[in-house]
Amino acid sequence: MAAFLFKLGRFSFRRRWYVALAWTGMLVLAGMLAARAPAAPPTDFSIPGTEAQRAYDRLDEHFPGQNAEGATARVVFKATGGKVTAPDVKRAVEEAVRELGNAPQVGQVTDPFRTRSVSADGSTAYAQVSYQVSSSRMADASRTALQDTVEQSRSSKLTVEVGGNALKASKQSHSSEAVGIAVAAVVLVLTFGSLLAAGMPLLTALLGVGIGTCVIRALADPLGLGSTTSVLATMLGLAVGIDYALFVVSRYRGELAKGRSGAEAAGRALGTAGSAVVFAGLTVVIALAGLAVVNIPLLTQMGLAAAGTVVLAVLIALTLIPALLGIAGRRVRPARARRGIPADGTPADGAPLKSKLAARWARFVTRRPLAVLLTGVAALSVVAIPAASLQLGLPDDGSQPASTTQRRAYDLLSEGFGPGFNGPLLVVVEAGKGGSAQSAARSTATRIRKLDNVTTVTPPRVNGSGDTAVLTVVPATAPSSQETTALVHALRDPGLEAGSGARVLVSGTTAMNIDVSQKLDDALLPYLALVVGLAFLLLIAVFRSLLVPLKAALGFLLSIAGALGAVVAVFQWGWLGSLLGVSQPGPVMSMMPIFMVGVVFGLAMDYEVFLVTRMREEYVHGRSPLHAVTSGFEHGARVVTAAAIIMIAVFSGFMGSNEQMVKTIGFGLAFAVFLDAFVVRMTLVPAALVLLGNRAWWLPGWLDRFVPDIDVEGEKLRTETDGSEPATPQGTMHRVTDKAGQTS
Repeated sequence: MAAFLFKLGRFSFRRRWYVALAWTGMLVLAGMLAARAPAAPPTDFSIPGTEAQRAYDRLDEHFPGQNAEGATARVVFKATGGKVTAPDVKRAVEEAVRELGNAPQVGQVTDPFRTRSVSADGSTAYAQVSYQVSSSRMADASRTALQDTVEQSRSSKLTVEVGGNALKASKQSHSSEAVGIAVAAVVLVLTFGSLLAAGMPLLTALLGVGIGTCVIRALADPLGLGSTTSVLATMLGLAVGIDYALFVVSRYRGELAKGRSGAEAAGRALGTAGSAVVFAGLTVVIALAGLAVVNIPLLTQMGLAAAGTVVLAVLIALTLIPALLGIAGRRVRPARARRGIPADGTPADGAPLKSKLAARWARFVTRRPLAVLLTGVAALSVVAIPAASLQLGLPDDGSQPASTTQRRAYDLLSEGFGPGFNGPLLVVVEAGKGGSAQSAARSTATRIRKLDNVTTVTPPRVNGSGDTAVLTVVPATAPSSQETTALVHALRDPGLEAGSGARVLVSGTTAMNIDVSQKLDDALLPYLALVVGLAFLLLIAVFRSLLVPLKAALGFLLSIAGALGAVVAVFQWGWLGSLLGVSQPGPVMSMMPIFMVGVVFGLAMDYEVFLVTRMREEYVHGRSPLHAVTSGFEHGARVVTAAAIIMIAVFSGFMGSNEQMVKTIGFGLAFAVFLDAFVVRMTLVPAALVLLGNRAWWLPGWLDRFVPDIDVEGEKLRTETDGSEPATPQGTMHRVTDKAGQTS
């Protein structure tokens, strides 16, 4: 591996203009294909295998034209100091209902006075607007017409608010990416001391994201990729693209500092840092492609698209970065070095090889490794305690900021009709062979009314063929409450069908949310086992060790547990909620744990590979275990710190969103990266390696024969290009250490 990458680095450096032209041509070609491709189809959220999805499919089959999964809006009217049945107020409501029915893509609008959707005290009424298309397929004109009607209907006598998924915006904001890029630029300039060197990771990351998103756009129509498929690809492509380029450029500058020629420095940078980039990228790809095991099409598409963008980032780091380094020449060095003025610890012709702060931290950790390890594990365990109370759910209008019309409509419905009206359940009753859906539905409705937590059961609606009926059940509690979840399970109890010969299916937004949460919860452990297991095998080959991959996996689990604990404390319990803009504590978004596992696992293994490969490199080149850890840490900490700060900035940008879901993702990922980079990788890892000593790099002889010799640390480069002998055999315990890990 190292020898191949060494040759690739020198080739790209020497043929720099051809390589740069090839990547530019790829960007132009991808852009042309994307420009000519049809627009990406809207994202339709389906959950195969769940009862709620099967019920929606039955409704589409037996009630054609009803658009069971179509967008909905609930317009709430509240009389100010009177009743909505007052003549002038009633006329205003009826006029609003007529306007709503004339809007584009509207299939049906209910009149609150005909459907008796008026509260017991007469102060509040609501109209249900059903659209012919799903929320993702709604035209901007339809949303505008809805909002205009609501605004025009408001008066001093009538408060009008609207909720439902019809108002959800389909366009994504790119402000978070802009914030991340700005912070990345500052961090890179401070890290490299050169605008040119700092610009390379940004330029190449943007190039990779540009090619990736264009390819996704070009393939969207033939492969049926939704419009949100590129969201994760953009976020992670930008993140790892900067990380990988940062690592290669940093190592190249280090090789220049040793007096090597440009081509030789590029080859050696790729032969060492490039190997780490390859295997770091593989772990990210494993984590993202593994999302397919959840069997949610949207997650599968996003994971595979993001994995493709990560592969692009790796290829760019291995080919385009050496080419750009060749074009830039020695101008990538710090300005002080180019003028021949040594910076702190910097040779006149090179870049900083070690960080004084990193050296001091390494000495602190390695002098008292056991105390540091126990303190770090204990601290992460305490932070993780709230994760034991994790409750999963999907956000509804009740989690919106109090300033939004969706939240105000939600509150008005709760006050006028009860909280359950914000999450009605659809019960589909299919008659048995030769049976009557009408009688089966009536029998089912009678049994449902006897259940706890049921407020209302509407009369059944029967299809034209008489074999299927639909009931609407209104719970007494809020959609996200545990009581509502218990009611859904009670409705699905086989005893409800006993004696009628009918089949009962429960659906609706609330039931779908419950099913999604359960499906994701059930998939979390298999997904963890898959990605951690595959990465464990990969890291055995990278480090030729059993204990280092095991330590990496355990450290990741500590990071994830700590981050989930913080998410529960803030978003479920409400701790520091006002400071972070959490308007309404509640269950954590269902996709958050598995999404966090996939993204953070990939980034955590990036930091592990970047940091520990340098330690192993020093060890294989003859340093003692203690010196290998400290020296490798001093060389790698600067790059890992810069990469982590950039990632934290990118993810923190999402915390400014008004959407609770986006805010949760931003906080969770930023906090997880902070814990993993600074607590686990840069504190617990060196402490554990010092305590393990030579045992950290031990591989059983029988396993050593099966594990390929990848040579990530570039030892073969040393023997082939310098003519020196290998310092020590790889994969064996060749020193005797005392209890402190010191060589004797």
